[in-house]
Amino acid sequence: MSRLLCLIVLSLGLMQTATADENTDRMSAYLTHKFGLAKDKAQKISDAVQSAASKYSLPPALLLAIISIESRFKEKAKGANGATGLMQVVPQAHRGLLRNVKDLTEPTANIEVGSAILYGYMRSANGDLNAALKNYGGSKAYAQKVSLRAEDFAGIAPSQDPGQHPETAADTCKDERCQAPGYWANAFTVPAITAAAQASSAAASGLPAAPH
Repeated sequence: MSRLLCLIVLSLGLMQTATADENTDRMSAYLTHKFGLAKDKAQKISDAVQSAASKYSLPPALLLAIISIESRFKEKAKGANGATGLMQVVPQAHRGLLRNVKDLTEPTANIEVGSAILYGYMRSANGDLNAALKNYGGSKAYAQKVSLRAEDFAGIAPSQDPGQHPETAADTCKDERCQAPGYWANAFTVPAITAAAQASSAAASGLPAAPH
């Protein structure tokens, strides 16, 4: 009986792995077609998104939406207040998260850190995704924009939790699912910078102003 149970568990694990691989391939193909990314770059971003989404219980479509808005999938993008990379991480605001990160323009590292930041904001907001997005992007309008953009990616990047959706993901970060993966959970500070200064810097860079 125990051997049969082990076989069932193994089979389910293989099925989940196959599904994840299919989702990653679908995501990669879409990024290449829609945004003109090279296949190897699209694959690397897709792998990083799937990994971070699984680790932090976030919808892959949400992470893709943030990346598309923040950097238009340009890994070397620079924005307001030193914001860097795909998810426009602001180094001075999250130094605790960057102790072992050498290059924020590297897609895997940037997506990992950006996802950790968003996860931390969700924990601070008791699982309220809109509040977390507002903290990440600096405005309610930003949260709405990300939620709408996530719908564009929902078909090619389905949530790993079937009941999860960008508009109803407030339950993503509750109870045991929200135990901190590391020391970074309370390491979030937003640098003191005026809205006018953010807007001016963002306008010069062509990227959205944001405190993250």
